[in-house]
Amino acid sequence: MLAERNDEELMMAYGSGDASAFELLYARHRGPLFRFMLRQLREHATAEELYQDVWQKVIQARERYRPEAKFTTWLYQIAHNRLTDHWRAQKHRPQAGEDAMERAEQTPDPHTPERQLSAFEERRRLQLALEELPQDQREAVMLRLEQELSLEEIAEITGVGRETVKSRLRYALDKLRDKLRS
Repeated sequence: MLAERNDEELMMAYGSGDASAFELLYARHRGPLFRFMLRQLREHATAEELYQDVWQKVIQARERYRPEAKFTTWLYQIAHNRLTDHWRAQKHRPQAGEDAMERAEQTPDPHTPERQLSAFEERRRLQLALEELPQDQREAVMLRLEQELSLEEIAEITGVGRETVKSRLRYALDKLRDKLRS
């Protein structure tokens, strides 16, 4: 019966003391949220640390939670804010990984028949292209494509206007198209 509840109802139940509601929420969102954090940070240990911080904030806010937006919007807004705090503390945006150039050089010729047919390789190329996007554009793309959030939800999470989200998505998708064509 608990599994049939939506996320907002589960969070309200958790706020009222039902620990099993939190367990179900965590099970529903742990994978997608961790992948989002890892793709933003590109470093497993830091992603794990900030991921735990996000869930700690959810736990701390359980009694104050009000379903004014979808739970996923609220959750990813917490994640976005934690990432923003992290980048401010680092005083820079993330750089490409130390092995990014090496990985890019090892990417096979995109015009071979094997390459064109390999779904795995195409996903790999997309991942590399995503990693080259500026952090704000990558975040918008990941929230839109992976989490299937609306422009309004992304705007709420990231604290920018809907038109800014559209612009970030447009620029990101243009860059991805260009990168994947070459």
